[in-house]
Amino acid sequence: MLVLVLCVVVIASAVVANVGAAMADFTRSNFALANSIKVGVPSSWLPALGILKVAGAAGLLLGQLGVRYIGVAAAIGLVLFFLGAIGVHLRAHEHHHIITTVGYFLLAAAALIATIVR
Repeated sequence: MLVLVLCVVVIASAVVANVGAAMADFTRSNFALANSIKVGVPSSWLPALGILKVAGAAGLLLGQLGVRYIGVAAAIGLVLFFLGAIGVHLRAHEHHHIITTVGYFLLAAAALIATIVR
């Protein structure tokens, strides 16, 4: 029972975090714009990146609602997305905000584990 609750909390946290990050992309928040400039990603890509984050969050929710393979696929997609983002930060030698990206990656990895265990 405790494991189930922990899995739900981890997945819900990943959903909320990714929706929040997507909203920052959609609204072109100062943080999202500044970060994209620092890592060399065109600001015109922000809406597409936001869509990917929302798609991952929606997939995690579908996984919670019983479509397990969608949840697993979404979690894998988010893990790969944030691995790519870490690579972009490293390529740009941007180490100040990489910790945030690593946090999102770890949350996505935890959601993947929770989705599989659940």
